[in-house]
Amino acid sequence: MTPRRPPEWPQPRAWQALRWILRPEAWMLASRERFGDVFVLHLPFGPQVFLADPEAIKDVFTGDPAVFHAGEGNAPLEPAVGAHSILLLDDEPHVRQRRLLLPPFRGSRLGRWTATMAEIARADVDRWPAGEPFALEARMRAITLEVILRVVFGIEQDARLAELRALLRRLMPRGGAQVVAMLPAFRRDLGPGSPWRTFLATRARIDAILFDEIARRRADPGLAGREDVLSMLAATDMTDAEMRDELMTLLLAGHETTAVSLAWTFALLFAHPDAHARAIAGARAGETAFLDAVVAEALRLRPPIPAVVRRLTAPATVAGYDLPAGTKVSPAIWLVNRREDLYPQPHAFRPERFLENAPQTYTWLPFGGGIRRCVGASFATTEMRVVLGEVLARADLRAADPPPRRSTRRAIVLGPPRGTRAILTR
Repeated sequence: MTPRRPPEWPQPRAWQALRWILRPEAWMLASRERFGDVFVLHLPFGPQVFLADPEAIKDVFTGDPAVFHAGEGNAPLEPAVGAHSILLLDDEPHVRQRRLLLPPFRGSRLGRWTATMAEIARADVDRWPAGEPFALEARMRAITLEVILRVVFGIEQDARLAELRALLRRLMPRGGAQVVAMLPAFRRDLGPGSPWRTFLATRARIDAILFDEIARRRADPGLAGREDVLSMLAATDMTDAEMRDELMTLLLAGHETTAVSLAWTFALLFAHPDAHARAIAGARAGETAFLDAVVAEALRLRPPIPAVVRRLTAPATVAGYDLPAGTKVSPAIWLVNRREDLYPQPHAFRPERFLENAPQTYTWLPFGGGIRRCVGASFATTEMRVVLGEVLARADLRAADPPPRRSTRRAIVLGPPRGTRAILTR
């Protein structure tokens, strides 16, 4: 007889939601230890069925996309990324947008962009303070934002770049409070200076800049010769509104997750001197194999987003449970990436495991899977390897704090405490 409902904790739903905001990884781990690979957690946006079994997750990722809707599960992101974002679309609209977005992030273009990524990283490193603690996460965020603005947007005017940088910092405050602010009940204009009014005003100014850039690009007689992503999208049949939303998606999802992942990578290297020394030697010799392995292992241990969401549009059997339409199912990236049957010594930082075996689909999930796998996955891993290599080649760094034991929330992503503070010694 098929079980009617997965197990769940008896604690009040509000208490569970608060625990998810404050300690999501410990909460997932405790849940798997008590209930196994399938369980229900009550989150700020409602109950979700978590899956930690790779086969069940594969069934979800490869199941009928008309039944497993990811866009509906990402609906809380709509105020920031817009209704046309690929993150919020399902069915044919999603397929169309994905088909238009994928080409700029594939092929020879990616290789040509690495020079720009390296140039941006080198210029930032040259400005780092020597002999005093500073947060690497903040520097990684500055680098990855600059990469997005120059490679994706192709913006060259210094004044416009400076304004966009300031606006984006204001748009998305970081921390657990930001999760609460995204709830529909809190989207209220309470007068001048209130969070929602500030958000709307900031978003309106960003939109004005983006629509102006789109118009300029469409009118550029040299459009065909440009290689930034905005120009490539301007040559498609995307509407201006669709382009704006995809650009905001790349801005907010792309640079934040990559910056946090890089900060975690340095934290892990600081805590493992042998791996750190080997990575430095590889970077200074111009070798990339071990750096790629470091990136893969850091993303395995510390994926920036711990779980993804699918909302059932029709009843479905998942992991042996009959679930009704409307159920939210969450493949738990963080838990799968730490399964002992897949990764011996799963909590240990061992980049060598990815020199022996390449990351495998449905068992290494920092970018999701199936037709919803992140379109910028190759871009992000390449950027991480390039930036990591440039920093290690140019700067001698040591940790300013003890190794972190837990993560802290940066909006929807999970970052290292205090942003991985380091000291530049040379």
